[in-house]
Amino acid sequence: MSEVVFESNPALIGQLVGPNDSYLRELESQFSDLNILLRGSNWSVDGEQNRIDSFKRVIAQLEDLVSKGDAITRRDVSELSRLSETNTEGFAASYIAAGEKRIRAKTPGQIEYLKSIDEHTVIFGLGPAGTGKTYLAMAKAVEALMNKRCSRIILTRPAVEAGERLGYLPGTLSEKIDPYLRPLFDALQEMLPAESLNKFLESGVVEVAPLAYMRGRTLNDAFIILDEAQNTTSEQMKMFLTRLGFNSKMIITGDTTQVDLPGGKSGLASAVKILSEVDDLHVAKLSSKDVVRHELVTRIVNAYEAHDEH
Repeated sequence: MSEVVFESNPALIGQLVGPNDSYLRELESQFSDLNILLRGSNWSVDGEQNRIDSFKRVIAQLEDLVSKGDAITRRDVSELSRLSETNTEGFAASYIAAGEKRIRAKTPGQIEYLKSIDEHTVIFGLGPAGTGKTYLAMAKAVEALMNKRCSRIILTRPAVEAGERLGYLPGTLSEKIDPYLRPLFDALQEMLPAESLNKFLESGVVEVAPLAYMRGRTLNDAFIILDEAQNTTSEQMKMFLTRLGFNSKMIITGDTTQVDLPGGKSGLASAVKILSEVDDLHVAKLSSKDVVRHELVTRIVNAYEAHDEH
């Protein structure tokens, strides 16, 4: 047993302990085997040395987040505490410089997902809504473009969703397509200044197009993202994957439990089965534990998953 005394930055201590000391209580819960005492900005921690080291690491990581302008949450405190034994870097290694935004992973699953994007050429990102699979992929694409690791970004989706068919929607082809691609535009607008984004779109550096527009092309030196891939047929998925060119990366995101295709047979599910042993291809699986939207969204996802199992 050891006792260690150390000091936090007094200017940050209010953000570290959280509103009504809620983050401090979370730390005490996560490190219940330690005797933790905070006086002002001075910590006194009593317990096993390896656990004290983990606690100090969590405090240092939280201070780092706060000092960089991140608004930390109770969930950050909880996740960093759980990560402290196995991942000494916490969230620090997961920062993405996406244009004007600094984006980071917020769960262990997201950290592994980002690591797989760095290490593989083709990545399948599977998981329910709210897990950040598309948003993080787009952030990595913007980062790659800004760092000149690719010369263009291509974002695509199959134009079948929620039982609506393009032929039955009013308007021109462009007006019909727009609602399906709007979520991708929204994410881009968060990461890039309007002037830069418009310039990239006009010059073709950033292309947002329906999946059908990919046919017959070879996509070299590009960062390519296929979103809502559960709504591809097997033929469409094979067509898309074989568009991969030199010095390109492909990320395919989707939720195999949310298939809107007639008959429900998804090209995403079959591709994951067929290609699971292919080198330089990785399947990253996110779950309700990685949902970073409102806490109620996590509870809704959990309830549906439990219902589907019965």
